Amino acid sequence: MLADIRFTPGSDADAVRGLLGYVQLRYGPLHLDGITLRRTMSGSLTLSWPGRRDRTGAHHALVRPISDAAREELEEAVFEELRRQEGQE
Repeated sequence: MLADIRFTPGSDADAVRGLLGYVQLRYGPLHLDGITLRRTMSGSLTLSWPGRRDRTGAHHALVRPISDAAREELEEAVFEELRRQEGQE
């Protein structure tokens, strides 16, 4: 289902704050953009999904996995593809 996964690295300043770069991908008939690849304080990788803040500052996801299992499946597929792409460089 996931296809055409692309990664754009962030800046060195972004990386210091844990933002490694930006991911876009095709998921079925949808093109998803604005996904960020981050390194957590504990050192693990995670994806952050696009959202917006309302006038009170509350965050509202625009797109997100429906469960932890779905999140883990998507993250592993994206991380595997990024590792594969990195090995080709």
